[in-house]
Amino acid sequence: MEKSRMNLPKGPDTLCFDKDEFMKDDFDVDHFVSDCRKRVQLEELRDDLELYYKLLKTAMVELINKDYADFVNLSTNLVGMDKALHQLSVPLGQLREEVLSLRSSISEGIQAVDERVSKQEDIREKKMCVLRLIQVIRSVEKIEKILNSQGSKETSAQEERSPLLTGQILERIATEFNQLQFHAVQSKGMPLLDKVRPRIAGITAMLQQSLEGLLLEGLQTSDVDIVRHCLRTYATIDKTRDAEALVGQVLVKPYVDQVITEQTVESHPNGLQIMYNKLLEFVPHHCRLLREVTGGATSSEKGNTVPGYDFLVNSVWPEIVRGLEENLPSLFNPGDPDAFHEKYSVSMDFVRTFERQCGSQASVRRLRAHPAYHSFNNKWNLPVYFQIRFREIAGALEAALTEVLEDAPAGSPYCLAASHHTWGSLQRCWSAQLFLPALAHRLWRLTLQVLARYSVFVGELSLRPISNESAKDIKKPLAAGSKDPSATHGNSEDQGSGPPEAKPVASVSSTQLVYVAADLDRLQEQLPELLEMIKPKLEMIGIKNFSSISAALEDSRRSLAACVPALSSRIVQDLSESCFGYLRSALEVPRLYRRTNKEVPTTASSYVDSALKPLHQLQSGHQDKLKPAIIRQWLEGALSESTHKYYETVSDVLHSVKKMEESLKRLKQARKTNPANPSGSGGGGGMSDDDKIRLQLALDVEHLGEQIQKMGLQTKDIKSFSALAQLVAAAKDQATAEQP
Repeated sequence: MEKSRMNLPKGPDTLCFDKDEFMKDDFDVDHFVSDCRKRVQLEELRDDLELYYKLLKTAMVELINKDYADFVNLSTNLVGMDKALHQLSVPLGQLREEVLSLRSSISEGIQAVDERVSKQEDIREKKMCVLRLIQVIRSVEKIEKILNSQGSKETSAQEERSPLLTGQILERIATEFNQLQFHAVQSKGMPLLDKVRPRIAGITAMLQQSLEGLLLEGLQTSDVDIVRHCLRTYATIDKTRDAEALVGQVLVKPYVDQVITEQTVESHPNGLQIMYNKLLEFVPHHCRLLREVTGGATSSEKGNTVPGYDFLVNSVWPEIVRGLEENLPSLFNPGDPDAFHEKYSVSMDFVRTFERQCGSQASVRRLRAHPAYHSFNNKWNLPVYFQIRFREIAGALEAALTEVLEDAPAGSPYCLAASHHTWGSLQRCWSAQLFLPALAHRLWRLTLQVLARYSVFVGELSLRPISNESAKDIKKPLAAGSKDPSATHGNSEDQGSGPPEAKPVASVSSTQLVYVAADLDRLQEQLPELLEMIKPKLEMIGIKNFSSISAALEDSRRSLAACVPALSSRIVQDLSESCFGYLRSALEVPRLYRRTNKEVPTTASSYVDSALKPLHQLQSGHQDKLKPAIIRQWLEGALSESTHKYYETVSDVLHSVKKMEESLKRLKQARKTNPANPSGSGGGGGMSDDDKIRLQLALDVEHLGEQIQKMGLQTKDIKSFSALAQLVAAAKDQATAEQP
């Protein structure tokens, strides 16, 4: 409080520190100096501290002057204070002795009370132990008395005809035995209990034996009252699991061992299904009484049911699993994948049917949580089955994706066997003969792997050199070359891993490239069909949202579509080179007319039709395999590239013709003579050879344009064609203008 009332004098605003820093409890000189050094130099800090020090001295002097009288009288006011304090010390000492004495007396009283309370608590505990032991002795004697009296009465015929009385007596014994067990647990460690324990063990054995015999008698005679009393008695002594185990051993096990045998399964083609049907018949035929008593049947009366039992889960199912594992171990063998698939499918149908026999959802949950249920599912070696199937699918696919491209089988929507096997692999992953719901995630991953592998295969094909041979001609040297060690080595490694001389490079024909493009487009179209095939399978395992599945398939489709540009480019390039191989013949036109005295051309050259033959073959031979838009795109691309080169060729020819014409004219003027038509005019006043060349080229280009339009294309869509047409039109005009 004094610190809060103590106000330091205010300093100038130019000080580099806050005066309140000195009044803080955690004030530290080093921290204060280091903090101020961040803002000012040490010299300035020293000057400010000296200035404030002077202010503090001035304020202290003013404070002393203000209260000078009080400071002076301070010593005067304390005169005689020591005598007053001495007078108070005597009564205070007496008071202290009295308080200490009283405290000692109270402590002794409290200690005596605590000792008596502790003794009484000990007596009470011993009394309770004695009472519990007395109750144990009384319960043992009472149960023994009931058992002895019951044993003496069992000889009478009346008692033999009244099994219900035995059930009621057992209930009385069970109630008393329950109390006996409770008190015995509370009296654990007492010497007397150890002496009585053999008698308790005898009672327990006799009670269990009586309960087992009575329960079996009730089940054999189908007596509902006896079974109900027995089950209530078991529940009273907390031995429900013993009752369920007894039913499993005595009632279920013999039936299971009789039904589950290798002979039953092998005696008929559907032997496994027949065996499972017999097992399913056990519940309605042999467990009806137990289900009615325990409330597992729909016809059970609520008031008369005995809760706490589930014989289907704890008695029937464990014995069925035991019988399958011991008597039919070949059931779980994954060596034959087809047989394994059939056995697994039939077994899972059996499990689902057995679950439907359970009386409630809670019973189904208990069944699925039972150790025997997990043991049964774990027996099926699904990873090994998948590995076998994976090798089958992947091996067949890799065998199809070879360097030798085979044609697809007749009736297939695909052109190549590689594409046919790829689609077949995708279908097989989700076929009813292979698919298992527990392997859906693995099969989905395999589906994406197959699509990715096909994308890589198409990408590799687009990099192969194109040969002029047909597909059948290509297969022969590759097949024959496989005997060569170097060729075999080259097929097993990636291209480029060795020197080019040591490994032949596989080639592909233009027709095969067209087939690959057609198959690639067809596969992309069938991916939605694949999704519709997958959806029902995934719904079986509870998947409702297919957005991620659709997105993954869309990614695979985009991966396939990414192969199209490179493939189309190769096809267009091959078509363009084939076309221009003939269009290059325009270079031979001057030779045909130079000094040959040929007639004026009226028709196009034959090389134009020859140049368009590959395009006609593509359009007519593959229209049933490719979309018209794809064919049109390829034709326009090939014609654009070849026309551009053709334009350059025609331009060079016309340029050389013009240079030749100008050279001859200069030669004429130099000689100043009139020789026999050096240009080969073909007669007095006829068309010159140069003009015939121009006219022939013009006819060729016009015919090319007509043929392009007959193919259903527009010349305006062909790059460089308009420039080519203008070039030859100008040459034609020049040729016709020079005629008289």
